[in-house]
Amino acid sequence: MWAALRLALRPCARAAAPALRSYHGDSVATLGTQPDSSSAVYQENYEQMKALVNQLHERAQSIRLGGGEKARARHISRGKLLPRERIDNLIDPGSPFLELSQFAGYQLYGDEEVPAGGVITGIGRVSGVECMIVANDATVKGGSYYPVTVKKHLRAQEIAMQNRLPCIYLVDSGGANLPRQAEVFPDRDHFGRIFYNQAVMSSKSITQIAVVMGSCTAGGAYVPAMADENIIVRKQGTIFLGGPPLVKAATGEEVSAEDLGGADLHCRKSGVSDYYALDDNHALHLARKIVRSLNYQKKMDVTIEPSEDPLFPADELYGIVGANLKRNFDVREVIARIVDGSRFNEFKALYGDTLVTGFARIFGYPVGIVGNNGVLFSESAKKASTGAHFIQLCCQRNIPLLFLQNITGFMVGRDYEAEGIAKDGAKMVTAVACANVPKITVIIGGSYGAGNYGMCGRAYSPRFLYLWPNARISVMGGEQAANVLATVAKDQRAREGKQFSSADEAALKEPIIKRFEEEGNPYYSSARLWDDGIIDPVDTRLVLGLSLSAALNAPIQKTNFGILRM
Repeated sequence: MWAALRLALRPCARAAAPALRSYHGDSVATLGTQPDSSSAVYQENYEQMKALVNQLHERAQSIRLGGGEKARARHISRGKLLPRERIDNLIDPGSPFLELSQFAGYQLYGDEEVPAGGVITGIGRVSGVECMIVANDATVKGGSYYPVTVKKHLRAQEIAMQNRLPCIYLVDSGGANLPRQAEVFPDRDHFGRIFYNQAVMSSKSITQIAVVMGSCTAGGAYVPAMADENIIVRKQGTIFLGGPPLVKAATGEEVSAEDLGGADLHCRKSGVSDYYALDDNHALHLARKIVRSLNYQKKMDVTIEPSEDPLFPADELYGIVGANLKRNFDVREVIARIVDGSRFNEFKALYGDTLVTGFARIFGYPVGIVGNNGVLFSESAKKASTGAHFIQLCCQRNIPLLFLQNITGFMVGRDYEAEGIAKDGAKMVTAVACANVPKITVIIGGSYGAGNYGMCGRAYSPRFLYLWPNARISVMGGEQAANVLATVAKDQRAREGKQFSSADEAALKEPIIKRFEEEGNPYYSSARLWDDGIIDPVDTRLVLGLSLSAALNAPIQKTNFGILRM
């Protein structure tokens, strides 16, 4: 898959720019980036990260199986392709599929497993066009919509809308999960928002295509009905607002699903469907023909240069970063293994050691990189946020921003407050919030407190946000939270004239630390769609390349900054 991605992302060659004279410090390659792979620290890091990566792939493989062996066998016995087979047959041969939110719903409903949240979403090329694909997995609870299914579907539509990606819905769903209807149906960002988004995207000329390959019941019937064009599979696809059981209960009429809402009815009588497919493969062939007829031309607002591989092997990231977040590493080492030619034009290299900023290219696409090297001090926040500095430069030049998060937050203390760390942090947060260039975030370590805000966390609408398997996300670390709450409890006891023993303190801290450790875990985050997926560090460059390519389908809007307190 990733070999195909490399080919898919490799830009066409153009005339090479005149060679520049090389000086010391011109690229990451001259900054001592060759790690000592024999060192104890490197080997320990490598083993720890490799274990996390192996766990990631094992869990992902289990999720890809869907609803279990019996459910898959039943699905296949009905003449249907499995959902991932449908996607494979839809996208261009040999091209990649960037799956998103794969761990949605992971361990979210106790013993009730909902692999991938019951719906597969991602970006793939169809007839040469990058599309958002949303495929119901009927092997998972009949494809019914759990709360997390709705959230994942809406996130896919949000990405499609932000990046102007045509949407292809492979519909095979029993509709809303009735026992959880209060969490699925009535609110703004519940089931109805799916159809709202379809209408809005269609109004903005973002194509909506539905392929009905199974049940399409109740409100779900609006997915094909509101699509620009739709396809239905004979003796397999059905569309109706009320299924046979509801019709019988309401009117006493007995009718089969095929007679009530099958392909013949909707293609020959109702006119709800546009194309009649003989089977799944035929339906997917028709979908590809529809995309081919869109007359779509991608126009990018950036210059592209020929791609170059980094000078260093990607798997060295395992030994450089590791799983121990208390062990520091230089983010430039990460940059060297993801950017073209390991070249990085660092901006203000001598100012603000804990924040690294600069320009590079990934698969030929220009990026402005903001990376952490620890706690943000005042001078680092200024470096990233002042109107004339880095984020504004990227916005003026239409250069996408890449944030590499590994941050414990902004520095605290009397001296730093007196120096204005709050206003400097606010400038950075404002700059990140207002930037209209495509923003992509990868959490490569810790993501704590206000540092998450300043480094383009989920609340700041990055086009894509990914985690490494060693990532941690919390308002603060578990030990810090436990210490804060223990201090509060101790002071309260003192005011009441009571003792607060060391045993009391330990009893208070233990469950807090345990809870923060659990809730800061990357799988806890991904299950709730606080991100767009956990990725193997080795695949970072490739995932970023496809994400940048997708993001650049949309014109880059002019950025206007709010008031920056000086």
